[in-house]
Amino acid sequence: MAENMIIDAYKHGKVNIADDVIGVIGSIAAAEIEGIKDLSGSFPQEMMEIVGKKNFNKGVHVEMNEDVVTIDLSVIVDYGTKVHEVACMVQENVKLAIESMTGFKVAAVNVVVEGINKSKG
Repeated sequence: MAENMIIDAYKHGKVNIADDVIGVIGSIAAAEIEGIKDLSGSFPQEMMEIVGKKNFNKGVHVEMNEDVVTIDLSVIVDYGTKVHEVACMVQENVKLAIESMTGFKVAAVNVVVEGINKSKG
């Protein structure tokens, strides 16, 4: 996911945004939504955190096609939340954040609810 996307070329150089940066924007925007406990990562991602390497793209996969983004987010929601409503709010917030911060068009924000947090808070 460490590819760079050129967003603009100016007379003094180019501006590149790495896929990882788009992933971080998406994960922060998702975490802002009430009812989202955490993003869920794969086993290798979890092992990296155990050995002390923080992964801000845990539970995030970004695909770029030209200047169009598709992002997949795996989340854990708090018990008692309306899962569908929370997922829709995540989609809206992530789309808005990526488009406003990068200028890229977001084709899709796919939310996969992978777990429920039993103890709210």
